[in-house]
Amino acid sequence: MRKISLFLAFLIGLALPAFSQLERQLANENQPVDLIFHAPRHINLLTVEPLEKKSMHFAIMHTFGTLDGGVENLFGLDNGANIQFSFEFGLSDKLSLGVSRASRDKVYQVFGRYHLFEQTQNGKMPFSLSLAGGAGVITNSYTFLPEPEQPAFGDRMNYFGQVMLARKFSGKISFQLTPMFAYFTNPLSIYQIEGDQNFYLALGMSGKWKVTERSSLTLQYIPNLNSDLRSNFGIGWDVEAGGHVFQMYFVTSEALTEPYLLAGGNGVPGEEFRLGFNVNRIFALGQMKRR
Repeated sequence: MRKISLFLAFLIGLALPAFSQLERQLANENQPVDLIFHAPRHINLLTVEPLEKKSMHFAIMHTFGTLDGGVENLFGLDNGANIQFSFEFGLSDKLSLGVSRASRDKVYQVFGRYHLFEQTQNGKMPFSLSLAGGAGVITNSYTFLPEPEQPAFGDRMNYFGQVMLARKFSGKISFQLTPMFAYFTNPLSIYQIEGDQNFYLALGMSGKWKVTERSSLTLQYIPNLNSDLRSNFGIGWDVEAGGHVFQMYFVTSEALTEPYLLAGGNGVPGEEFRLGFNVNRIFALGQMKRR
């Protein structure tokens, strides 16, 4: 009898680690899918990639002149750049707030993102769903205008809102749909936009194809739905390196803020491409969770 008891205790001792491992696997399956995109920004658009509480995302974004300047203008780099600095802070695991400043028309913008659902590893939630919105103000002085003709503060305001629906289909392929709108209180001709409407509606599309462990081919397409302006198109390459995500791309627009992406106008893909690149960095001000 004593031998049988010892044998049963031996079998239980072998089984316990296996049960513990199974429990950990089942728990992990309920965890959110990791890295649908490399960063909270994908070329120009915001993504469903959340910030954890007390973490900050800092992004420096650039677009240059068109490539048709050739070697003489270093393929558009000599024509100057539109630069945007963006800071976003995670107030919680679901809510983050940010502020940005773009050099085109000197636009200051405040924005926020809220993550309603995250795609889970066990497939119970098959997609991620997030909301984003913001308000911007044009601060360019327009010194060529006399003081009485300077636009009033209310005429300088613009707004945007978007819904982001994304899914990671495999370890290599991710896709996001972004219905979005932009509104200009007064789209004056002095602003660096091509449209003259107050309201713009578009459907953004973002794609990622993971080529290596730390790099991906990226695509962006933003067709305008209620204007005759050309649609935005971009193709790029994301690289994770040393805690940074570098994004290099060719895009048809100089614009970086969301309202300007819809109203700013675009060149012809392949003929009027511009070089652009982003530098993304996430700083953990608190203790990062491990997924």
